[in-house]
Amino acid sequence: MAMIQPFKALRPQPQLAKQVASQPYDVLSSTEAKKAAAGNPASFLHVTKSEIDLPESVDIHDVLVYEQAKENITAFIKRDVLFRESKECYYIYQLIMHGRAQTGLVCVSSVDDYENGIIKKHEFTRPEKELDRINHIKTSGAQTGNVFLAYRNNESLDALIENWKKTKSAVYDFVADDEIQHTIWVVSDEAVSASITSIFEKEIPCTYIADGHHRAASAAKVRAALGANATKNADYFLTTLFPSNQLYIMDYNRVVKDLNGLTANAFLEAVAKQFDVEQLSKEPFSPSMLHEFGMYINGCWYQLTAKAGSFTEDPIGILDVTILQNNILDAILGINDPRTDVRVDFVGGIRGLQVLADRVDSGQFAAAFSLYAVTIDQLFAIADSGNVMPPKSTWFEPKLRDGLLTHLIYE
Repeated sequence: MAMIQPFKALRPQPQLAKQVASQPYDVLSSTEAKKAAAGNPASFLHVTKSEIDLPESVDIHDVLVYEQAKENITAFIKRDVLFRESKECYYIYQLIMHGRAQTGLVCVSSVDDYENGIIKKHEFTRPEKELDRINHIKTSGAQTGNVFLAYRNNESLDALIENWKKTKSAVYDFVADDEIQHTIWVVSDEAVSASITSIFEKEIPCTYIADGHHRAASAAKVRAALGANATKNADYFLTTLFPSNQLYIMDYNRVVKDLNGLTANAFLEAVAKQFDVEQLSKEPFSPSMLHEFGMYINGCWYQLTAKAGSFTEDPIGILDVTILQNNILDAILGINDPRTDVRVDFVGGIRGLQVLADRVDSGQFAAAFSLYAVTIDQLFAIADSGNVMPPKSTWFEPKLRDGLLTHLIYE
């Protein structure tokens, strides 16, 4: 069963929460982070993207960057921008985007659970991305990036969380610049905390990584590297757990740079072997069901519907990202490994579909593909089977903000 614990969060003074809260470190480039933090000395980007406080000549993976992160987080504490909770607590984190709310439980999850498969994965990780987070955690002493976990709905837990939200005051409640509302409650009652821990111990057999595979892997490797010097805190890592019925998975679309030497007509003929092809208008096409795709080429959108025989019924083969990869990207365009092939790029659904057409019309790309979003049941089925999804299969929105709740691994 899942092991979670309350923790003493490092968090901002209430009046500074909006200034501190920052977008996740891995969705911004260094240039974007520097612009976002300009004029805001309290921005947590000074910790998560600390290269913004160093000369541009310094490599973003240089030891100086990680030392700067430690220096900045220490300065935030000294300036009373951030303070450490006096007791171990759980935290309730609600996000509202476009009128739609989802509520998660912020806690620390067990590294043992991660290593023993109680926390289930669905993606491969890349060593260089792990190493960056390992160095950041070890040097700064802080897990600043939240791992986004999902669990199958539990009515008792849902009721407990909703009751706390209705009867207690939030410590943070603000609308960020992207118009997403962030509200956090502190669960400081020891009896309620014990009930939450017990529900996971007795009723929730596993959790699933929705977003944050590299952060989870890095936390486990930091503990291993510390060995006998590891503290109790290093046995756990920062997570926010959401019930599956509240999660919103968006489409994750593709653009390709060339047609592998084919003319547009020859490419369309090849596509028609495994898909029913219908020419549409210039309006972006958003698939409305599984095995339906949009394709933009030569100034026009097409609807593609996968034919019988173009996919298998196993958890991986039935995914639309797999169908597209196997039947078009690989078979026709020769893009065998989308993780490493520079001829394909990925566009999160949050950016909208018009950006796909714009990138093709710019001349930098030859074709674009819109996909139907992976479902949470598909994600669970793949994780339960021990398989992994193709890269860039899921895009979750809204994103948790960094800096609001941080887990320190050293006492």
